[in-house]
Amino acid sequence: MDFLAILGNAAGEILSPTTAAFALATIGLNVHFGYGGLLNFGQAAFMAVGAYAFAIFTMQVDPTGTLGWPAWLSFLAAVAVAIVAAVAFGLLLGIPTLRLRGDYLAIVTIAAAEIVRFTMRTSEYSTITGGSQGLRGQDYKGDIDALNPLAGGMYGIGPWAGTAYDTWVRILAWGLVIVALIIVWLLMRSPWGRVIKGIREDEDAVRSLGKNVYGYKMQALILGGVIGGLAGIMFVLPRAVQPDNFATAMTFYIWTALLLGGAATVLGPLLGSILFWVLLSFTGGLLSGLQSIGAFGDMTGTQAGQLRFVLVGLALIAIVVFRPQGILGNKKELSFHV
Repeated sequence: MDFLAILGNAAGEILSPTTAAFALATIGLNVHFGYGGLLNFGQAAFMAVGAYAFAIFTMQVDPTGTLGWPAWLSFLAAVAVAIVAAVAFGLLLGIPTLRLRGDYLAIVTIAAAEIVRFTMRTSEYSTITGGSQGLRGQDYKGDIDALNPLAGGMYGIGPWAGTAYDTWVRILAWGLVIVALIIVWLLMRSPWGRVIKGIREDEDAVRSLGKNVYGYKMQALILGGVIGGLAGIMFVLPRAVQPDNFATAMTFYIWTALLLGGAATVLGPLLGSILFWVLLSFTGGLLSGLQSIGAFGDMTGTQAGQLRFVLVGLALIAIVVFRPQGILGNKKELSFHV
């Protein structure tokens, strides 16, 4: 068992594009739940909508295609289409549910996320979505690769070294995380943010002041959903678009990261996402290493790998029991949870 390699792989997750994508998704969920009190259990659906809208549009409007759009325009248009798709999906979820209690939103979002995933998997739309096989990365990465200012070769040091494309995606993903954090920080310090946090605490009191609670909830749902859609784009840039990557387990990962870092905090989603993926990579590598030297007897490598999800579940239970406010959370901000 190469313990140094396990540590190196875990350290590589600190700045990986995948961690950045999950940080974005967690920031969006923080807008929903941490600040707005909306129980969204379908953040993976927003990621899937953003990812598929981006990939499908890029494949249809490629710079080498019939329209002959330049790479930068095609990329920005694809991002805009993904944002519009996330807004439309947020409206579809919010219109029938946001006037009801929060648990209805939780039920609807879980179901909606699975509906989106199975819709993308169905063979009837395979010519567009790729069906259960998904969409190949090389079919939609041309624009972002054409915009890459880095020459060929390797960049970075140690576990953070990567090709020119990987480094370019990493820069874009973490740059977007920084922008999202700044936007959320500014919004939550604004009068709009104070209304959102007031709705989280007592929406009847906010309604008595003449505020349109339904409208503010819808805005929060759409804002967090758009950030989730952008997270979906960043998630698929280093890989192919696979529908099963957006299963319910992804949403629970995002929730774990949010609770770990601290809901209703600006940097909590960032810290929680980094810690979660570092620990997930470390435990996965460690368990596989222990299995390879026979520490688990006749247990197969696949079975040993599944143990890390058991550890994730136990960690989530421990967080809820012993520190429900998260690492950066404040117990005063937790009053709306209980």
